[in-house]
Amino acid sequence: SRGVKQSGELVITAPSASDYHFEYTECDVLGSRWRVAVPNKADTCTGLPDPVKGTQCTFSCSEGEFLNMQSQQCQKCAVGTYSLGTGEAFDEWDSLPSGFVTHGLPTNGGDAHTDCSNSTWTPKGDYVASNTDECTATLSYAVSLKKPGTVSFEYFYPDNSIYFEFYVQNDQCQSTDTESRWMKISESNFSKYRVELNSGNNVLYWRTTAYTLQGSAVKPVLLRNIAISGVAYTSECFHCKPGTYSAKAGSARCTPCPAETYSNKGATVCHQCEQDKYSVAGSGSCKLRPACTNSDYFYTHTPCDSEGKTQLMYKWIEPKICSEIVEGAVMLPASGEKQTCPPCNPGFFVTNSSTCEPCDNGFYSNGTACTKCPSGTEPVMGLEYKWWNMMPSNMKSSIFHREFGESEHTWEVAGEYVYTTPGDQDTDYLMLMLNVPGYRLPQSMAKDSERSELSRITFVFETTCTADCKFYFLAGYNQWNNDVVEQWKGSNRKQSYSYLIQSNSTASFTWTFQRTEELNRKYSADAAKIFSIHITNVIGGVASQCRRCALSSAKVDSACVPCPPGHYMVSETGVCKSCPPNTFIRADQPVGEAACVQCGPNTRRNKAHTACLSDCALDVQTKGGALLHYDFSPLSNVTGFHSSPRFTSKGLRYFNRFNLGLCGKEGRVPATCVDNVTESRREVKGYICQSTVVPSDIRSQSMVSTQPFIIGDALIGVTTDTTLGSISSPKWLFPSASGLPDVIFYYKSSETTQACKQGRSATVRLRCNPTVTAEDHITLPSNCSEGTCDGCTFHFLWQSQHACPLCTKNHFREIVSACIQGIQRTTYVWQQPLQCYGGESLPAQKVSACVTLDFWLKFGVSTGTIAAVLLISISCYFWKKTRKLQYKYSKLMMSSEGRECELPTADSCAIMEGEDAEDDLMDLTKKSFFTKIKSFSRERTSDGFDSVPLKSSSRGIKG
Repeated sequence: SRGVKQSGELVITAPSASDYHFEYTECDVLGSRWRVAVPNKADTCTGLPDPVKGTQCTFSCSEGEFLNMQSQQCQKCAVGTYSLGTGEAFDEWDSLPSGFVTHGLPTNGGDAHTDCSNSTWTPKGDYVASNTDECTATLSYAVSLKKPGTVSFEYFYPDNSIYFEFYVQNDQCQSTDTESRWMKISESNFSKYRVELNSGNNVLYWRTTAYTLQGSAVKPVLLRNIAISGVAYTSECFHCKPGTYSAKAGSARCTPCPAETYSNKGATVCHQCEQDKYSVAGSGSCKLRPACTNSDYFYTHTPCDSEGKTQLMYKWIEPKICSEIVEGAVMLPASGEKQTCPPCNPGFFVTNSSTCEPCDNGFYSNGTACTKCPSGTEPVMGLEYKWWNMMPSNMKSSIFHREFGESEHTWEVAGEYVYTTPGDQDTDYLMLMLNVPGYRLPQSMAKDSERSELSRITFVFETTCTADCKFYFLAGYNQWNNDVVEQWKGSNRKQSYSYLIQSNSTASFTWTFQRTEELNRKYSADAAKIFSIHITNVIGGVASQCRRCALSSAKVDSACVPCPPGHYMVSETGVCKSCPPNTFIRADQPVGEAACVQCGPNTRRNKAHTACLSDCALDVQTKGGALLHYDFSPLSNVTGFHSSPRFTSKGLRYFNRFNLGLCGKEGRVPATCVDNVTESRREVKGYICQSTVVPSDIRSQSMVSTQPFIIGDALIGVTTDTTLGSISSPKWLFPSASGLPDVIFYYKSSETTQACKQGRSATVRLRCNPTVTAEDHITLPSNCSEGTCDGCTFHFLWQSQHACPLCTKNHFREIVSACIQGIQRTTYVWQQPLQCYGGESLPAQKVSACVTLDFWLKFGVSTGTIAAVLLISISCYFWKKTRKLQYKYSKLMMSSEGRECELPTADSCAIMEGEDAEDDLMDLTKKSFFTKIKSFSRERTSDGFDSVPLKSSSRGIKG
């Protein structure tokens, strides 16, 4: 109480309404509460209104109302103010509203010493913008809900190089489900998001992290119009912010002021700007108009009239902010100059009203008149724009302002090209978007859809810049969900670029031009021009030519009968000729003998004659003449591996993930790399592909894969040579001390880029290592840790036991043991160092009978004894024989002593004859050796001489 002393008395006066305010107590278990007065000043202690029973805890006011605590009744907000009833709204971001907290921290896996103190969410007036560097920026807000409610907000999230998640943590510290916290790429300028909230304490988190892998600028995430419902009540209405107004009581929101008007805070009406000032929509003040320059207008052409003429028109850039009456201002050039209309685009024809209409099905045109395709041909469907008299119906232009949002008319037609008009700021993104309904292969190529080219977009452009401008080409499934395919910096001469379309979901293409990163208006004359755009195999497209096909004798409903597989068409006659053996047909050149391409070493063409395959088997002749057999089929499954950790400029970690399908027969599963950041899930398939993998702690999911591209979609050959065609795999990349040659698989991709004008290529070097049991022991060159030194040619080393030649008999040798107890063992062992695997198994140990040394010794002694006895016996026999002959000779000499020089012929003959007969008799009776000896002993006389019987002569001897 406050006392005033009057005439010696202390008079007590009641506090005024400004000295206190009303609040509700906490709700009890019955849902009741009390209204109490809370003093605003510390010395106000007495005289406050007594507590009274308050409204029920579930009581709430409607939108546009507030709770008058004095009467405890809901009242409408006055004009110039607004309220959400039971909610809070945050649509003013001149500064961070009370209760919001933002801070930046190094991302997990990044450099802990990185300074992220300035990496926060920044208020920008109508919205709050996220960081664009490689720190994690978090924006949080804590709110206590008296009953279940909601949180809603609008966000603009156009760039998948930045990861954006929103989640809620309740009073039990439980967070939102992992899958639902990841935000989708915006499908329009601003997307709306709404989440249910439970009663009690809730902490809301918005978190972003950028990955500037390509060194390009990252578009920030924009957040605005955050509204939270579920608070018990609001005891006051909020004033409309400058640039908005509310003209009637009970408004839930304020209305932005239109362009050329402004308003102050709490306005009920917008005021018109003065003549020499201007404002954009939602402005709280007007700005002085600058003098008009040549950069404030652009030129375009009117549609062709009935005379085939078009008018050159000059127009101010809208909204027009410059002044023509200021000193030094330029005037808008006079419009209306008539020019001859350019021809229609291919596939269209000129009608009587000089407009261009598409030709009917089965017809083609060069832009003048439609002609029916001749028999045996089919129209080549597509879209081709090379004359720009008016913007095609499936193309539109827009601009993304970092400050003001989106507007139209940033690319204009100019007859021979379409170009970028000057913008409000040099930092604006000037976008030209083309939508395509889909793609379909021509009937002659539909049977070979696996290898045929689905579609290709080719465009011719140039950029003229005095600053550091950038020109982007993006592809995706809608204008807000696409990926940067290629980018160019600075001025670029007139050139052509081609991009292979591999997915039918790729239905949107965007060309974006930015003059500079600096916020100014100095380089409005910098521009980009597109001269022509050509897309093949478009559904609903038009034909500029007809493809000649080979005619078949059988009549079919098809308008085109293709050549049989493995045949090419002679362009002059349409006759089909067979390609040489083991060649395939080039998809981009089905006519002429040049379409036949020879398969590389150790590859065979497929059944469709469209590519060469390896069946994972290989025979190699070594320099020594040996034949090595390889079987790589255990390595044929798709194998994934990644490079060592890579780090961005801020130390943020990521990996390069490779998927490899080495070889295989027809119908093999190709290697696939996907982009799982966006809903498009763009896929690329081939032999080798690469994607960028971000650690899972960014998105709280298993793996984030982005920016996939093909390294090799065609197998060129398999050989031990270090060079094949234009691709080489130098030995110094992977030094080896082994004498066994490495087997090298060569791959190539037909997809070209600005950096790789000849396309990418890859070599996979298979090296025998019997000690490696892992199936994915793949390494990258030590001096090129990303697998490539130039960004176009990739090299890999795959060490495996399955990379060894199959074992044969030449790879093992035998060891024969000594004879032990009549057993001899033969053992087989591998030749060292072992350089084979699989194939023939090592033979089992062999066991055989044998004879020991002591047996041979006994056998030799016995045999020697017998031989000695036999030798002695034979010696005795011959000795006896010799004695007998000596005796006969002596007897003969004695009988011839009386007659010198004359021998008794008859007696001599009789003796010799008798002896001979006796010898013959002995031989015929086959007496044994010992019997003969015995008989000899019996025939010996008493005088020691042998008795020799003499045969009588047939004639008498005369005395």
